[in-house]
Amino acid sequence: MARALARRAVGPRPSARLRRVLGSRTALVALLALLLLTLWWLAASQGVTGQRLLSLAVRGALLGGILALGAIGLTLIFGVLRIPNFAHGDLMTWGAYLALFGLTLLPAGPPLAPFSFGAELLVLLVLVMPLVGLTGYLLDRLVFRRLRARRAPSVILAMAALGGAFLLRSVIYLGWGADFRNFYTGRPRPAVELFAGIRVRPDQLFILGLALLLIFLVYLLLERTKMGKAMRATADNADLARISGIDTESVIRWTWLIGGGLAGAGGVMFALDTQLRPEMGWWLMLPLFSSVILGTIGHAYGALLGALVIGVVWQMSTAFLNPAYGPGVAFVVLILVLLFRPQGIFGKPGGT
Repeated sequence: MARALARRAVGPRPSARLRRVLGSRTALVALLALLLLTLWWLAASQGVTGQRLLSLAVRGALLGGILALGAIGLTLIFGVLRIPNFAHGDLMTWGAYLALFGLTLLPAGPPLAPFSFGAELLVLLVLVMPLVGLTGYLLDRLVFRRLRARRAPSVILAMAALGGAFLLRSVIYLGWGADFRNFYTGRPRPAVELFAGIRVRPDQLFILGLALLLIFLVYLLLERTKMGKAMRATADNADLARISGIDTESVIRWTWLIGGGLAGAGGVMFALDTQLRPEMGWWLMLPLFSSVILGTIGHAYGALLGALVIGVVWQMSTAFLNPAYGPGVAFVVLILVLLFRPQGIFGKPGGT
């Protein structure tokens, strides 16, 4: 007893103070800044110009907008349902291939200058988002709801989500094969200059603008609507929300519709920027989870910030690495966050 009182009088040990400092938000931000400076130095040592690096950083922000659509949906589903949804990336792929299927049915119109796509893609985007949301909700009704009723642990839910991912990917393989595809074949996609010689495609600017618009609408939903408040209450304490009279089943339904809809939009936009392939959503899962964990699990706005950071780090690493290693760089960020501040930037000590 006397020793305990003496330790209290002296204060925490130096090692405990060091762990507290290293696990602070400031230390994590400094660590991320150090990582960006290291990437900059490695690229410069390979002869990459500053203009090229700045251009990659801008492209990273554009990529971050796409990742944010998937990451926010992923963090909403985990926040409300506590499901590590490993099928989320494949929901993004599913949305892209639904849009590809729709393009075979609708007549292709002229491109909407200065973009490479026509009005038909915008129509399909509006249709694909609720369809992907319904796909996620159907998966919940068939699988996750039954597991929740049995109080299944998180690892069982994760394995069930992994099985759902394989199922969606198998359907895509059966319907479209394993080849790479494009929404529009042979259409030119010229770049425009923004500033300081940085050139981007108008399609990429549209993608970023759409991502910011959808994220703003999610903000309005969570902060200004009754359903948004119910979703936040359910995420904080589902049992208390149920006792308080909140229709948690309705909250679950809307969570899947919104999360799946964002995933569908993200998949369509990613395919528009690159190409379609059945594994594209699977390879996005690591950057998505890295974004969610960096920004704090269950924190929608944190997922946006995390996605932007991951996008910039990913693109800057391509200055001296093969672009195929981009998800590996996201894994490095994930490891650093888990080691120093597992609750993420916006999390509280000892929790999220």
